[in-house]
Amino acid sequence: MKKYPVVLTIAGSDSCGGAGIQADIKAISATGSYASSAITAVTVQNTLGVKAVHNVPADIISGQIEAVIGDIGVDAIKIGMLGSLQIVRTVAGTLSGFDIRNIVLDPVMVATSGDRLIDEDAVSVLAGELAPLARVITPNIPEAEMLAGMKICSGEDLPAVGKILSEKLSSIKGNEISVLMKAGHLDEDEAVDYFFNAETGNVLPLRSSRVESRNTHGTGCTLSSAFASYLAQGLDLDSAAIRAKEYVTEAIISGADYLIGHGHGPVNHFFGL
Repeated sequence: MKKYPVVLTIAGSDSCGGAGIQADIKAISATGSYASSAITAVTVQNTLGVKAVHNVPADIISGQIEAVIGDIGVDAIKIGMLGSLQIVRTVAGTLSGFDIRNIVLDPVMVATSGDRLIDEDAVSVLAGELAPLARVITPNIPEAEMLAGMKICSGEDLPAVGKILSEKLSSIKGNEISVLMKAGHLDEDEAVDYFFNAETGNVLPLRSSRVESRNTHGTGCTLSSAFASYLAQGLDLDSAAIRAKEYVTEAIISGADYLIGHGHGPVNHFFGL
């Protein structure tokens, strides 16, 4: 009997379908894995921004996670938006009861539109209790600055900050936490992300040409979900990082000419179909 590689995404719902749970399910499916989900929040949003956020009760969040893992199991977990201190602690506490190594944490703090998606008091708990459970974290520039406590001025800073952030988080529980530093917020000709592999000590540059597109809603969700999907399929860290970067780049390129909404539209998750 065949078995799907299963990825559980723990994140918020995006009513316009470009980011969050919806983007995660699309990316996981498009990259060849089976997507299950635990919804942490329902957002009222469109391509112009986030209007409201309704957090799901903590016991329902933990119940979703336990129901999926207890029945179909998981080969990897992707974690996205966790809007409150209680939710961060709930997810960390629930996952600590399972032996799951392939956890990819996208520390979602600010939407593409600039709207804040996490309480300020939840950031330190995310860094101290949840991030140490992950195998990989995928911060963008503002998120990396908040977690590392330092300013990033150019792409040349990314490899060093990634290593510093890895060492900081790895020291908490002794786990090796790799860091994919996303360069999308930098105004540079080439979009070079850097992956610090804590398990080998190597830094891997992930290069792509910068694509002129307003359709960038959900790129971070898409990248981290693809990364988790490839880990679920048994790829090593470097290979999963490379494949995830290639996938999201092609999704951005393929979605650049579409018109959805009046703000930041989505990428084309199913460009291969």
